[in-house]
Amino acid sequence: MNSQVPVGLAAAAEASAGWQNILLQPQAEGVYLLTVNRPKVLNALNADTLAELDQALDLVAKTPAIRVLLVTGSGEKAFVAGADIAHMRQLSALEGKFFAEQGMAVFRKLENLRVPVIALVNGYALGGGCELAMSCDFILAAENARFGQPEVNLGVTPGFGGSQRLTRLVGRGMAMELLTTGRMMNAAEALQRGLANHVYPQAELLGEGIRLAEQIATKSRSAVQLTKQLVQRGQDLDLDNACVMESDVFGLSFSTPDREEGMAAFLEGRKPEFS
Repeated sequence: MNSQVPVGLAAAAEASAGWQNILLQPQAEGVYLLTVNRPKVLNALNADTLAELDQALDLVAKTPAIRVLLVTGSGEKAFVAGADIAHMRQLSALEGKFFAEQGMAVFRKLENLRVPVIALVNGYALGGGCELAMSCDFILAAENARFGQPEVNLGVTPGFGGSQRLTRLVGRGMAMELLTTGRMMNAAEALQRGLANHVYPQAELLGEGIRLAEQIATKSRSAVQLTKQLVQRGQDLDLDNACVMESDVFGLSFSTPDREEGMAAFLEGRKPEFS
């Protein structure tokens, strides 16, 4: 990992110094790693951790030097094993609703970041952990990864978007099976079902994530960000309106310096140098 903080990120490093449960660290030029760092409780999410995640996402959003964000959990057992049950057990019905709203808001903020976000699932991604992974743009999984929404075993429903994002990713029937049985899906099945994009040995997961993120970071920033917006906004539109939106954004992309450079480089047979 690059131990030097790139220009423009000194403020982010200073702001993150007081966090207890989150790490935000550079990995390569334009690539940062956000780590849920509560290994003693398998990186379980409580209100304080969600609040720090929220602050970290605000930093990422306003830091142009970050072009791709990787998200993972510390240790070798868990990405995020779920929401903190010890924390949740003490909540009243109204407090439970507020906790769900907090998690929903943070994960939606993650989903709506302009930059691509890649989850590196290095172990258990259950309940809130699976919901966190699904809020990223796509998932790379270690061979020991396990996905699931086991909330029915606790007598509750998913609270951070699991019933909605899982259905969109794996289909209604499979989502219903997972949500109502609480069973875990291994990495191979996650790959087969389209939940994960790739599966790697655990020791190679971070390196493969950085490699892919670096590849994205070399592309036109404006084209990548506009493409993400098209995918995010178009998936809930009917095809006709989604295609109209794509035509509009395609035209907009012609106003960028990156379009000039990209097409010139292609015609001149050289590698583009995007701004």
